[in-house]
Amino acid sequence: MEAMTGGKFLQKFRLYETRSKFYLIGRDKSRSHWRVLKIDRLESTELGVEEDPTSYTENECQELLWRIHEGNRLTGGLKFVTKCYGIVGFVKFLGPYYMVIITRRRKVGTICGHEIYSIGKSEMIAIPSVIVWPNVAYSRDENRYKRLLCSVDLSKDFFFSYSYNIMRSLQKNITENNTGQVVYETMFVWNEFLTRAVRNHLKNTSWTVALVHGFFKQSKLSVSGKDFWLALIARRSRHFAGTRFLKRGVNEKGRVANDVETEQIVFEDTSDGIPSQMASVVQHRGSIPLVWFQETSRLNIRPDIILKPDVDYKATRLHFENLALRYGNPIIILNLIKTREKKPRESLLRAEFAKAIHYINKGLTEDKRLKFLHMDLSKLSRRKGTNVLALLNKVASDVLDLTEFLHCEISTPAKSEDAPSGERAVAKRRDDKCSSDQSECVAKLVPLLLQKGVLRTNCIDCLDRTNVAQFAYGLAALGRQLHALGLIESSKIELHAPPADDLMDFYERMGDTLAIQYGGSAAHNKIFCEQRGQWKATTQSQEFLRTLQRYYNNAYTDHDKQDAINVFLGHFQPQQGKPALWKLDSDQHYNIGRQGTLKEEIARSFIKRSLSDGNILLENSLPVSNCNNGENTGLLPMQQLDDIREPSDSAPDISICEPNPCSSMNYGTVPGGRHSMSEERQNYLKRLGYPELHSSNFLDLDLLSSSGNSCDEEIFESSSLINSPMDEISVESSTSYSEQGHVDEVSLVTEPFLKISISTRLKGGPGASGKG
Repeated sequence: MEAMTGGKFLQKFRLYETRSKFYLIGRDKSRSHWRVLKIDRLESTELGVEEDPTSYTENECQELLWRIHEGNRLTGGLKFVTKCYGIVGFVKFLGPYYMVIITRRRKVGTICGHEIYSIGKSEMIAIPSVIVWPNVAYSRDENRYKRLLCSVDLSKDFFFSYSYNIMRSLQKNITENNTGQVVYETMFVWNEFLTRAVRNHLKNTSWTVALVHGFFKQSKLSVSGKDFWLALIARRSRHFAGTRFLKRGVNEKGRVANDVETEQIVFEDTSDGIPSQMASVVQHRGSIPLVWFQETSRLNIRPDIILKPDVDYKATRLHFENLALRYGNPIIILNLIKTREKKPRESLLRAEFAKAIHYINKGLTEDKRLKFLHMDLSKLSRRKGTNVLALLNKVASDVLDLTEFLHCEISTPAKSEDAPSGERAVAKRRDDKCSSDQSECVAKLVPLLLQKGVLRTNCIDCLDRTNVAQFAYGLAALGRQLHALGLIESSKIELHAPPADDLMDFYERMGDTLAIQYGGSAAHNKIFCEQRGQWKATTQSQEFLRTLQRYYNNAYTDHDKQDAINVFLGHFQPQQGKPALWKLDSDQHYNIGRQGTLKEEIARSFIKRSLSDGNILLENSLPVSNCNNGENTGLLPMQQLDDIREPSDSAPDISICEPNPCSSMNYGTVPGGRHSMSEERQNYLKRLGYPELHSSNFLDLDLLSSSGNSCDEEIFESSSLINSPMDEISVESSTSYSEQGHVDEVSLVTEPFLKISISTRLKGGPGASGKG
């Protein structure tokens, strides 16, 4: 991937209309590249789009529009409609096609010279001229579908970039050179369906923007008197998207509910905005990959969990195969659900999940086996004197020893002056080319260290407890990232250090945003509040109100949210003569209206009602004649073709919205194969000042305290809920550590299944207890 100063990407557009056509005029940032897209308005129910192959100058484009105006003078001429910043897509219900466009944008960040935007405002414009509108366009069902789509707020939690593949991690952008149609088909592009028709017809993506749904926040921070930029990105998958009680577990294709990729990018602050080094780390959250669900109930705030059998754990296996394909190995699973309950709920899933991992690992080679770490975070957080964040931070550090992170340098022509003469000549040619064409890339990212594998974290909802664990992992990674960039001497950041407080704010805001999308309320942040020392009574009242808000939304509004997202994602496509979406029950609509014959669609298996977040909205679904917002449509094109200026909005951050360390620990030896550390990695670690490390697998966690005290391994046989899977797991090793007499449990299961009972005795302090 290359860092850019510009590019021939169409970024600003002006929409004009005649009685028979729409003309969308697009230009690049430098105003040197002008293109024209024609949209037929005389076809009542079909989409007719044609791209002018000519690339115009600004003057040539003005002349073209003037000729179009003169040629249509008898029918009203050419009229200006609106300025916009890209096409979100085209949608059809029962009547005409509609075009969804971005009419206002906000800059929310920059990654390596590439600008990232959120949507300030959008509009939905009917394509056909009113004179050819079909009668069904005025029907009650058509208007209801329009209102349904307009309940999706594009101005919240959606972001995009013209020149950077924001739907992909920095590492994928560096190592895989995929652009155009390919990136739209990734799991994180939410308007893939809406843009599919125009992309397939034009064979390019010049006129559309790829929308990512989730969270984006970027800010300048400081450590040891040095400034750096931190970006936190959460990408929500469009596959099996849904809300809390209506979308659980895994589907038959291995897609899990609430599937979110989180990326943490760090780079130094420079005057030109292009740093010399960058570091990125990716982690994953997603629903427990078993076939399970909960029936929503207005009478029961915690519905029973229903676990369905899955022969040979096919869906679970597909999910982990997909994770390995996306991130490589190892896959480390941090499971935070409860181990014991008076009435079995989460513990049912805990036992079955361990059993599934055991079964899957039997068919995998040693280097690809899944690593399973179980922590009852709810139980740990209630233990007086236990610092949950410190414990999670230690586990995160061990995981990072396995997965590492992306560290890359950015080579520029200026840096090549010390290079050999041949390399300098190449750099000079590139520099000369950049001087003559400012749209050309001037910097290239070269990886020094790559992340391999990923940490997958889950609790029951993958919201509250998961977010705390992801913060701990992010904090452990931040220390290593800053150390790799040369900004701090140590690779560890203490929990009470200013960068930790700043990072906690990032993750708390991300957690709230993702929780609203999936759960209907902001996240339960009790552990974060206590870490800051907030008043306990205030925290408790806040948690109670959020519980009520979550219950109300889950019980009363989630089905409407799902209907909206089904239309947006194309899971339901209305057809005349077929039942309307709101008349269907449960899972009947998921495959109806998809591409293919009706016979093929009916033959497909129905799956449970698909849900998604209801925070997406399109504004203004009026016909085009009413979409001018007071602008004078009678002005001629030459008077309108001036510079398209940005709104006066500043660039706000997008948001929708030290304890005593563990004692020194010793590594234990674990039976089983070892993977040897490459000489390249050892040299890299030495360069950063790390001590020479020996190779180990995940079970070499330094979980032994200096006191040498130990506690007995918890006897799982006392709980009939966990008996069966754990009995099948051979306990070949156990280690423990303790400190000051407080015992908490963490169990680790890998292949061959080894269970470690970690007895923790951490000193008290802020964050010592709380609801995960």
